Amino acid sequence: MNKRWTIEKIKEFVEKNSDSTLLTTEYHGFSQKLLFKCACGTNFEKTFKKFKENNQRKCDVCQPPKASR
Repeated sequence: MNKRWTIEKIKEFVEKNSDSTLLTTEYHGFSQKLLFKCACGTNFEKTFKKFKENNQRKCDVCQPPKASR
């Protein structure tokens, strides 16, 4: 069964699995970009899917995007 994510569950996941903070207060689905604050203080946006499954848990300054092939 597919797990339904709520904003509370996402916030809990972010707190346990990264140094970033979730700033978004509403969640409308997997394609929505969420606003996070990196440990360095920079705000950044990512979908929860990228944050969770692709390990993109920091801003582009602290974790630069990988070069495309």
